[in-house]
Amino acid sequence: MQRFPYARTFILGFGFFGISIIWPLFNSLIPPMLEDLGLSAVVVGFILTWDNIINMFVQPWVGSLSDRTRTRIGRRKPFLVLGAPMAALFFILVPFVRENFILIGTAILCTNIGMALFRTPTVAYLGDLFRPDDRSKANGVINLMGGLGAAVALFGGGALYKLGVPLPFIVGSGVMLLAIGVVLLYVHEPEIEMGGPDQASTPGLLDNIRQVATGPDKNGIYLLAAIFFWFVGWNAMEAFFTIYARNVLEIEVGTGTQMLTAFAATLVLFAIPSGLVATRIGRKPTILIGLSGMIVGLVVGFFIRDSTVLLILLALMGIFWAFININSLPMVYDLGGEESIGAYTGLYYFSSSAAAITGPILGGWLIDLTNHSWLWIFSALFLGLAAFSMTRIRLKGTVQQG
Repeated sequence: MQRFPYARTFILGFGFFGISIIWPLFNSLIPPMLEDLGLSAVVVGFILTWDNIINMFVQPWVGSLSDRTRTRIGRRKPFLVLGAPMAALFFILVPFVRENFILIGTAILCTNIGMALFRTPTVAYLGDLFRPDDRSKANGVINLMGGLGAAVALFGGGALYKLGVPLPFIVGSGVMLLAIGVVLLYVHEPEIEMGGPDQASTPGLLDNIRQVATGPDKNGIYLLAAIFFWFVGWNAMEAFFTIYARNVLEIEVGTGTQMLTAFAATLVLFAIPSGLVATRIGRKPTILIGLSGMIVGLVVGFFIRDSTVLLILLALMGIFWAFININSLPMVYDLGGEESIGAYTGLYYFSSSAAAITGPILGGWLIDLTNHSWLWIFSALFLGLAAFSMTRIRLKGTVQQG
């Protein structure tokens, strides 16, 4: 039996580390700059959805294109070479043009496009480099690296911001480029012939969408629907939790943010164990366990008014979220086939990006109609829809295994 390649996995994890450096800085430092321009909360929120709108269309296309790309440095690396420097350059520009709406808007837009150009090809390495049985374990290691990147960004970025507004943007971009550089230098793509029948026969994006939507096997539709539903539920909770904490629990916004770090911390800690569990019992059962735990936690959270008890509950929910999050993309690869790794990575991000737009909008609408407490039931309902979709998936043979 082949030993699991932990060294290679941690090297690939630098790609996720680099990606995860930028987004926490983006989401925490840019909104105040936009507010300082006198923009309303609605406009600020809309600008912060640009990345998800771009991801819905660019990432599936780039993923499919990378499947069919043949260069001397590989299929995926050209997109890393193009996208990472573009994202870094425009991210660095953000603080220097923050007093002009047109310029900062352009810098934000170009940063989002640059990130979208290389994220899917980077993630697609999970399918390229690991056997199906190893993908859950590999995704656990990779997400651990991503969690470390986010932690470094939040702690280091805050300290650098106090020394000078541009510093976290400059240092964050530099660290991202170094991390992507490690991937470019030390990750070796599987050899595929330049041109030839392999390239010609690789399905394009529309072919894969058509296969998922109209093929006799509906597993792909059910899985992408489940991904959409569970991200709608949790994105709505993330978007409004600090407001809920202030209005219902009567605690400061900063304290509410710190409470969510308990969820994030256990998610990172259980990234690798959740992959090991899926390897033992299969990805579908592991995801269903995670969904069941999240649903119970959300229903219980509806009744809790003590911040300490809620902190413990969020930490427990982070464990169950790891069961879901770590195993969903490897399961997408199981259904997509080896020749369409990039395209199916793009479809995964299409579903999650659509949810990132839909969740906060629907959650906010419900809050306006009722009150902040009903957000817990809203999220539980959508995770319930995700669980129902997962039960509709019928897997055969080795696909059921981790």
